Amino acid sequence: MSPIPAMLLAVTLCGCASNPLPSALDSTDPGRLPTAQRVVSVAGLRPCNNGPERTLNIDPGQPINILVHGCNGSTGRFRTLAEVLAFHGQQTACFEYDDRDSLMVSSGQLARAVDTLAQQMNTPQITVIGHSMGGLVARKAFIDSHPSPSRNTQVDLRLVTVSAPFSGIASARMCAASALRFATLGLNDLLCWLVSGDNWYEITSASGFIRNPGTLIPQVRSHLKIATDERGTCRRRNDADQCIEDDYIFSLGEQQYPPAASMPRTTDVEVAAGHVEIVGESGVTPYKLINVFQREGIIRATPPERLSAFQALLTELYGR
Repeated sequence: MSPIPAMLLAVTLCGCASNPLPSALDSTDPGRLPTAQRVVSVAGLRPCNNGPERTLNIDPGQPINILVHGCNGSTGRFRTLAEVLAFHGQQTACFEYDDRDSLMVSSGQLARAVDTLAQQMNTPQITVIGHSMGGLVARKAFIDSHPSPSRNTQVDLRLVTVSAPFSGIASARMCAASALRFATLGLNDLLCWLVSGDNWYEITSASGFIRNPGTLIPQVRSHLKIATDERGTCRRRNDADQCIEDDYIFSLGEQQYPPAASMPRTTDVEVAAGHVEIVGESGVTPYKLINVFQREGIIRATPPERLSAFQALLTELYGR
């Protein structure tokens, strides 16, 4: 295979997975809990659905979760996970951004959204949960070297990343190959940009953020880093039970911090699960993620008397 087609294939496979959603949930708004007392409008934040509504209905006295999708995603991808949180009395908003923008731009938008939302809360406690490339955006938003970091010193932040390629996306490695970039007189860069957008170089192992991820700001009291072992996973099977689409996007190596990087306040958890399986989609309930979240205190424990109702909700949301 010649360098240019190979590069295109590599970047096309850079980890942008999408999740089809149950159409029955199109009109729901899981971010609206019975305790909502205030309507707020925050640039970049919206309910976790694909509807036209952009305002949030929140209880300013309660913690809130912000979900950050990966590339080729949308806020509606997390609608069902927001329903799971809502069942446990936890309010949620989704961060809406252009996944073709530079990570610097998207992370700056997220940091500003967190600051603005915190101003609307009595005692701001915010958990930011990012999946896949959304995990890179989320962590970059809260490093002390960011030119536009979160400036609200009163906010209590928790960071959660799931299946995030902190060592860079291996399949995009040719986008950072100096010899290839020179030999193609810039055509390599153009093709990478056409496929991935302004973040095309930032997601490679050669980028400054990947090589030196930085230190989390003091407001972030913890970072739960969930890596998925996606080997041998399958997303779709045919009638003969043969796998026709795997669920392998990032290796464990791609999800590790650069070698010898020491990250204070970070808890590492490894889960054997596919890239989409971990967050769920129609027909696939994210039991493994829910179990980790409840064990680590991200989702409240389900009261024993509500276990059957919770299982019924999961069946309604995910179809099984």
